[in-house]
Amino acid sequence: MKKIKFFAMLIAAAMMSISFTACSDDDDNSDSISNTERYQQEVDATVKAQKQNTKAILLVAFGSTWQQAYDAFDLTVSEYKKEFPGYDVYLSFSSAICINRAMAAENTEARSFYEPKYWLEAFGRVKYDEIVVQSMQVIPGEEYTRVINAMKDFANNSNGDLDDDYLANMTLKLGYPLLAEYPADVNALAKVIDTNFSSYAQKGAMLLMGHGNPDTYDTYKANVRYTQLEEALQVINPNYYVGTVDMKENFKTHVYERMQANGLTSGNVYCAPLMSIAGDHAHNDMAGDDDAWNNGYEYNDEGEVEDTSWKNYFQHMGYTIDANSYTDTNGTVKGLLEFANVRALYKAHTRNAETVDYYHSKNPE
Repeated sequence: MKKIKFFAMLIAAAMMSISFTACSDDDDNSDSISNTERYQQEVDATVKAQKQNTKAILLVAFGSTWQQAYDAFDLTVSEYKKEFPGYDVYLSFSSAICINRAMAAENTEARSFYEPKYWLEAFGRVKYDEIVVQSMQVIPGEEYTRVINAMKDFANNSNGDLDDDYLANMTLKLGYPLLAEYPADVNALAKVIDTNFSSYAQKGAMLLMGHGNPDTYDTYKANVRYTQLEEALQVINPNYYVGTVDMKENFKTHVYERMQANGLTSGNVYCAPLMSIAGDHAHNDMAGDDDAWNNGYEYNDEGEVEDTSWKNYFQHMGYTIDANSYTDTNGTVKGLLEFANVRALYKAHTRNAETVDYYHSKNPE
C-alpha cells in the first residue's frame, strides 16, 4: 500500500543521508567531522551523563515519527527504570529512515534517536559490566536480525577501539522479541490479546493487523508466527483473524477469504494493530481514509488491494466497521505497547534474557 509515498520517502531519506554525510572539499572545513562521528560523540555524551549503574538495558525498536509512538516508548522506558533499578535504561531505533525523519521533526518536535551500534559502542567505552539488549520487535524477523548483527559487531570490536579484555569478560544478554518462541510466546500473547479484545470478538470478527516480513524474506521463519497466533486465538474464539501489510498470502484480502470460507460473510468487523506502536501503518493502512474503490477493487499480482485501508476494504466488502475496537475514548488507535499486559510480556523477556557469547564464537581460544 502507498507505494508512491513509500518510494518518495526512500528518495527523501537518501537525499537526507547525502546531506548529512557529504563533506566539503574546502580546505577551510578540514576540522569538520563525519555524521557517524558526530552521532557517536552525542551518544557518548548521553551515556557518560546518565550512567549511574554498572549494568545497562538497551531497548531496540524499529522506530516511528508519531508523537503517540514516542509517548509509548517513553512510558516503556520509564517503567523499565522502575522495575530494573540496578540498570541504566536507554532506547534505540534500528530504522535509519525513522531516525532521520525524527531529527527533521517531520510530525512533531525534533528528537534524536540513534542506531544500536552507537549505543553499544558507548557502553563499551564506559565499560558496563553487563549489557542487556531487548528487542522490541513483535516477530523474530528482518529487524530482529539487525539487532543481533549490531550485537555481534560490538562483541567483535568492529571499530577496533574497545578493550579486548573487557569484551572477553563482560556479560552480553539478548531479550527476545514478543513472538520469538512457539508455542510458549504465541500462546502467552494470544491470552493477553483475548483479555484486551474478547468483548469485540464475541460480537464479530476481531482482526489484528501485523507488519510481516516483505516478499519471500522470512528470517527465522518469522512470518509463520502470524499464522500460529491466529490458530492459537481461534482456539479461544474463532472470530479472531491475523493479517499483515507485508506478508505474502496474508494481506487483508486473504483475511477476507478466510472469513468467507468460515461463514463470516457479514456482520461487525473490529480492527487493531498487532504492532508495538501505533504509527503510520496503524493510522493509515488500517484505519485511514485512503480508498481505491471504484465500483470494485483492482488486485495486484500478490492478491492485495493497494491504497485502501482495512477499514474501507472490509466496509466495501459488506461488513460493518466499528471504530471502537481500535480507538480509545479520545479516538486514538492504540499500539501493543500502550497495553500494560503486553509491556509485561516484554519485561518478562528481559528478565529471562539469554547470555550470548558472540565474542568467543568468533574468537576461539
